[in-house]
Parts: sequence; C-alpha cells; structure tokens
Amino acid sequence: MNPALDITTETETVRCTEKMRCGTARYDPGGGGINVARVIQALGGTATAVFPAGGTAGTHILELLRRRDSPTWPVWIDRPTRESFTVNELSTGKQYRFVLPGPAMTADDQERCLNALRGAAEGARYVVASGSLAPGLSPDLYQQVAELCATLGVSLILDTSGRGLRNIRSNVFLLKASVREIEDLMGRELPDDQTRVTAAREIIDRGITRMVLMSCGAAGALLVRADRAQRFAAVPVTGRSGVGAGDAMVAAVVTGLSRDWSMEESMRLGIAAGAAMTLTPGTEVCRIEDVERLFDTAPHPEAIEVQRRTPAS
Repeated sequence: MNPALDITTETETVRCTEKMRCGTARYDPGGGGINVARVIQALGGTATAVFPAGGTAGTHILELLRRRDSPTWPVWIDRPTRESFTVNELSTGKQYRFVLPGPAMTADDQERCLNALRGAAEGARYVVASGSLAPGLSPDLYQQVAELCATLGVSLILDTSGRGLRNIRSNVFLLKASVREIEDLMGRELPDDQTRVTAAREIIDRGITRMVLMSCGAAGALLVRADRAQRFAAVPVTGRSGVGAGDAMVAAVVTGLSRDWSMEESMRLGIAAGAAMTLTPGTEVCRIEDVERLFDTAPHPEAIEVQRRTPAS
C-alpha cells in the first residue's frame, strides 16, 4: 500500500554539506509487496502485485515490472508514488537509506485498492500484505484485508509495522515482524529468545495470528506457534546490501508453503533467500542459484523450550 521507486547509487565518501559525485543510478520497483512478488517469481512461483501507483514514479515502477513480465494489478491514484534513495559508501562499505513517507491517499483510493485485491485474490492460496501504510489510509486497513481474506478463504501473511501492526486484531495466518517491531508493539524490550517467544505467544493468545515469524538479523529468525517455538540460524554470507532481505524471506516461505512443503522446510528456504538477497546490489532480486546453494547448507531448526506462565489467581 506504499510502493516506492528504489534508486540506488554509490559514492566514495558521504560528507555533510559537500557535493558528492555519485555513480550511475540503478532503478528498481520497490515496496514490501512488490519485492515479495518479484522474489516469488524469481523462485518459479506465480504472484500478482496489487499496488497503488501515481505520477512518473508510479508509471516507471509499472514499466519496470512489465519488462520483467511480472503480473500486476495497479490502482491509479492522483498523487505521485514515492521514491526511496540508497547510497553505498565505497570507502567504508556502509549503506545509507533515505525513505520518503509516500503520497496521501483518500478513502476512495483505499476502497479501490480493496476491490482490486478482492479481484486478484479470487482463487488464490495466499495473500501477502507487506509494508507500511501510506498517509491518509485507515489505520485498520490491514484488518480489513484480513477480514477480506477470511471471506475468500485465503490465508493471509502479514508483514508490517507501526500503526498497521498495532491495529490488526484477527484472521492472520502468519505474522512476520522484526524484533524491534515486536518490541514497539508490546511496549517492552525483548533481549533474548525467552522474552521473544513469550511476546509472540501473547500475540497468538490474543487471536491475532496462528504463527509469528520474528526476524532477528544476524541471529536468524524465530518461528513461534501456540504449541512450540523454533530457532532458525542464519546462513553466514558476506553481503553487499541488506535491502529487501526480509521481503525475500517472506517470499520464499510462501513459495515453500504453496508447494505444500512443511513450515520448517519453507522457513529454511526463507532463511536462504534472505541471505541470497544480501548478495545482490540495491534491490535487485536474489538469484535462484544462490538460494538453492544456501538452502542446501541452511541449518535445521532448534527447538526452544519456554515455560508458559500460569496466570495469577
């Protein structure tokens, strides 16, 4: 619901107030849902990207997707789609990411997006709702998406943060979030596996979701269900860019599930795809040969034992 035209370039050193000469810019269609759809396609799956588009940036995103033969369902809006800007500093290897808020959307824009989703999701197995909410959208938009998916009998995988995450109440099959995003939601720090699993189970107990996938950066990820919790170690790689790694993980997980793989094997594919995404420049999608190679070395999950607290009488 808030796509972006991703622009990536490089310069020797980033300095305050100085004019910095940059290399040739790379343009990619971006935003959580679009990234997920692109990686699913790269892995041999089929996904349709449903997104609002406006102005020159929105037209450019659609052109880039069509060049890649990516199925799309754009919803045209009056205000221009945002751009995001990433600069790689060659002297240090650091990456600087500048993200704009996005266009203000109207109630009519929102309704047309929901109607587009209703049409695109008819007969689908999964819907992935991913990314931030553009200004002007209802804070409970993703809850409306969840209810729409429940009506259609489609499983919803949700990857969002902020107000989109705070206003979800039910009907999510798999909730994916980072440790920081779960900390923001719960209003407390989660320094270790024990506290993270406990927080995830609180979310499950509220009836929000059946499973929580919590990304932990270099420490890998946790998969928490009501009856068990598992730790998936990261695959060590020397990456070039962290942009889109979480989206690649989600895309690979849903790809595995759509192939009727177990949740554990789908998660291992997700860990491999997330690592493979760091090997590509900017927001270029991961290469299937990298994903397959890293999947072969991805560790199997380790069970986490967490004692449930007994409510005080």
